[in-house]
Amino acid sequence: MEQNVFFLPHEGLKLIELAEFLGAELANSDHADVIVRSVAPINRARAGDVCYILSRRSRDELATCEASAVICDKALVDLVPPHIPVILSSNPHAAFAMAGGLFYPAALRPVAISPGESDIAPSAVIDPSARLEKGVIVEPLAVIGAHAEIGEGTRIGANSVIGPNVKIGRDCSIAAGASVLCALIGNGVIIHNGVRIGQDGFGYAPGPRGMIKIVQIGRVIIQDNVEIGANTTIDRGAMDDTVIGEGTKIDNQVQIGHNVQMGRHCAIVAQVGIAGSTKIGNGVQIGGQAGIKGHVTIGDGVQIAAKSGIMTDLAAGGQYGGVPARPLKDYLREAAQQVSKSKLRGRNPGGKEND
Repeated sequence: MEQNVFFLPHEGLKLIELAEFLGAELANSDHADVIVRSVAPINRARAGDVCYILSRRSRDELATCEASAVICDKALVDLVPPHIPVILSSNPHAAFAMAGGLFYPAALRPVAISPGESDIAPSAVIDPSARLEKGVIVEPLAVIGAHAEIGEGTRIGANSVIGPNVKIGRDCSIAAGASVLCALIGNGVIIHNGVRIGQDGFGYAPGPRGMIKIVQIGRVIIQDNVEIGANTTIDRGAMDDTVIGEGTKIDNQVQIGHNVQMGRHCAIVAQVGIAGSTKIGNGVQIGGQAGIKGHVTIGDGVQIAAKSGIMTDLAAGGQYGGVPARPLKDYLREAAQQVSKSKLRGRNPGGKEND
């Protein structure tokens, strides 16, 4: 594979150093001094790369693997060819993610358009009343409004807009082209390119001459260590606040309506639409293109399959799928029955398939 000029390999770590960083165990101490520099999938891992496996389905790929180390659970050690060093971990997926972040720390946040550390670009527009702590970097053509406050170590990307009175915590990344209005942002928040936060929500009342706009005078509250993917939109509250809980990760192109209350450590996949005043508990996972009706409550730990339609409250801890969403086992059983019926309709009375 051609060398990736966007993210260069690490200068190198010994396997024993990597294992210690991961809180894992090196299976054979004879491999302690093997040097690794990068991460890669099993099917194209080469010398210097670390890969990982989660199941025995990786057996065939391991037979031709040239990695310098494989991260896996003890139960899968017998699959790894004897010449490949093994790092033992009870959670190989998480360990691999940590290894990737160690080798490529710059890839954990939006890429800086202006990589210099000169703090404030000459073309940036910053209102005199705005307060920036030391170490804030403002890239070219960014605009920061009156009385905004930005914490130490935060980077404001090129062409981004930070509205009046917005407060952004420390060590945040606001990528190029984002806009943040009517919002209070915690520490360690990552906002990717083109995100729109704090625009007015969708609220209208039918009137004698058409739709009358309902004012949206709430805020957006984003707690610590939230990550928001490119081109996602989060509307400000109508009269209450829209809240995104600590540690929640939101994919690209998600729409979150006004007054949504989202808990901690949720995972929301691309193109999900969440209508206004929905309450979402902690640790909820929502698959891509799911749609959620307004004013429903989703309990802690709920998992929602992709393309599902949520019309009613969902009890904590359940798995749901389909339109309308129902318990996942019921949905999968009904889907299997529909596939079976479809196959039967495709056969003629003689038992042969129609052309």
